Amino acid sequence: MKLVTFEAPQKRARAGFLLRDQVIDMEAISEGQLPSLMADFLQEFDRYFPLALQYEAYLLNQDYSHNWELMRQKQQTYAFSDVILLAPLTRPSSLRDFYAFEQHVRTCRSHRGLQMIEEWYQIPVFYYSNHQAIIGPDRVLERPSATSELDFELEIACIISKQGRNISANKAEEYIAGYCVMNDWSARDLQRQEVKVGLGPAKGKDFATSLGPYLVTKDELEPYRTKDRYNLAMKARVNGKLISQGNFQDIHYSFGQMIERASQDTTLYPGDVIGSGTVGTGCILELGTNVQPWLESGDIVELEITGLGVLRNTIK
Repeated sequence: MKLVTFEAPQKRARAGFLLRDQVIDMEAISEGQLPSLMADFLQEFDRYFPLALQYEAYLLNQDYSHNWELMRQKQQTYAFSDVILLAPLTRPSSLRDFYAFEQHVRTCRSHRGLQMIEEWYQIPVFYYSNHQAIIGPDRVLERPSATSELDFELEIACIISKQGRNISANKAEEYIAGYCVMNDWSARDLQRQEVKVGLGPAKGKDFATSLGPYLVTKDELEPYRTKDRYNLAMKARVNGKLISQGNFQDIHYSFGQMIERASQDTTLYPGDVIGSGTVGTGCILELGTNVQPWLESGDIVELEITGLGVLRNTIK
């Protein structure tokens, strides 16, 4: 199932799911049995998700075309072209971003004249980003005024669906609602200055993170599974030009291992977002400005991941 948060004419943000070329308002179609907000849906995911699947199956199994106009009149469904997609979760309860692809870490360190360190292979590490600065698909990114080195980062994020503490890696899947594309925007000059002090990144990262275009529940990714990872091609384009290609299955640490680390002696909550870190070649810092200059106003960045769709943003 592809879960979305959307705005429709005369309606503020609503939770729904995609069905062919339609966006189904889950609260309206269920007559209140399902919630109107994605945050509430995630709070009781184990109860609401099976019910949402029942409504999806019912609609797919019916010859509902003759009822479509009536459903639209009841504001139960909308043509995809008539809604605005927001980030699937507009205000996560937290945002942790890991550093889990070895190629990205190794290449970026080598650009600074540094070797890989033993500690990276011992534990998956993460930083906290700004969970109040989330933007969705096809939104405009306001370029930070202080940067001249704006970068994208091609990542996958998982969204937590159940409260847990000290979760083992082999139990972590029980706590995942699904996955989406993530763009961890970075102001590299600000980041470089901060980390020299021994803290950060902070201002180099906290102006925006893109999530979307939808939250794909983990059952849809089963055809791509390879043990505890997924065979998902990851691509980045700037102004229509393909500049990066990678694959999620090359990640060093699985999401299970990341969740185990994140939940060690602390509690994860429904709506927490966990990013994978950047796939190999998935940013300008790694590729080099001879391949792609730093992003400028008017540039269009598209991140595409098999099964998860395309996350597109324009730089202002």
